[in-house]
Amino acid sequence: MSGFNALTSGSPLKWSLAAYKHLFKTRVTRKPSLPLQSLAVKTWEIAPGSSAIAPPAFFLPNQLERVTGWEEALFFPNEHPRRTMEGTGPVEHGPTLGFLLKDVWMIDGALYKGNAKSWLTPGAGRFPGIRVEHEIDRGALYCTMGGNKWFGSWLMDDCLTYRLACDEGVPVTTAPFADNTSVARNGILHAPGYERWLDMSPVRLRNAFFRELVIFDDLSQNLNKHLRFRAMGERLLAHVSVNAHPGVFILRGGTGELRRLRNEMEVAERLRDRRGFRILDPAKSDVPTIVAACAGAKTVVGIEGSHLIHGVNVLPPGGSLLVLQPPTRFLCFFKYLTDRDHQKFGFVVGIPEGDGFRIDPDEVERTLDLFPLS
Repeated sequence: MSGFNALTSGSPLKWSLAAYKHLFKTRVTRKPSLPLQSLAVKTWEIAPGSSAIAPPAFFLPNQLERVTGWEEALFFPNEHPRRTMEGTGPVEHGPTLGFLLKDVWMIDGALYKGNAKSWLTPGAGRFPGIRVEHEIDRGALYCTMGGNKWFGSWLMDDCLTYRLACDEGVPVTTAPFADNTSVARNGILHAPGYERWLDMSPVRLRNAFFRELVIFDDLSQNLNKHLRFRAMGERLLAHVSVNAHPGVFILRGGTGELRRLRNEMEVAERLRDRRGFRILDPAKSDVPTIVAACAGAKTVVGIEGSHLIHGVNVLPPGGSLLVLQPPTRFLCFFKYLTDRDHQKFGFVVGIPEGDGFRIDPDEVERTLDLFPLS
């Protein structure tokens, strides 16, 4: 980590009004805020784009008619979730890109350069600071706004970009996860364990001045990202014994944004008793326990949410993911991953009940039976 130059607390390296200048330009003079990439002095292709096929999901008749809330605006709004589930056929995934910028400020977890800003950290204060205590000759920022907010995005996106950052400079991230949500507590609980097993040693900062900063466009699900994701899974599996088993049901419980499955344990125990599934509660487990439980699973089942990434991380090609969808919040992001990684995706939509929803265990088993045998 040569190039990382930190001063002791109380002895600031620089003072910067970059954040306030940006506020003045965008709110007073009404100048539009530019994307940070537009100010890059160099742009290059790290990995090419690629073509793929997005097949239909596996689901029973009339499931989509139960949906009352579509979350198509989240993540990748290329297609409406209904169309995604019906299969879009050929898909073009963009390249992975790198951008080099000079003289960039990080203030309270947001990046500033001239008229450009990239907001990265949820929960940033209303009034940005002006004191900067660190200077880095050449940093490489691998975190994203989504990864700093959602644990699943951190593990499926940011941890992959970390490998790219190590090749370009000092790997830098802002402090991950807003500290006032249960998602944050879950992320803080498991992130250190995953970082140890993945040999990640980032520099965490909220305020810094970068003489040079490399940022990335690494959200496309291209072939290179597929290979990096599989390599990450293999790195995790190297720490445990892997024996094939029918599947794992990953409990969500009350963690994260509320998605209350009223009979979650009933469904989990049914799959355990009738199909030999394991039941995993990540909120009560450390990373070694989580990876050991998911290793070798042919199928991962659970409520839609970040916790499913624990199982998807190590799901082999040909494996299956069955997502239990709240009718008021239908989201299809995991299908982009299973399509990319040559796995099968299915779902069951629940029925509203009180402040949550209920899933028919018979429908879960009937949907599992739709998956072709590997």
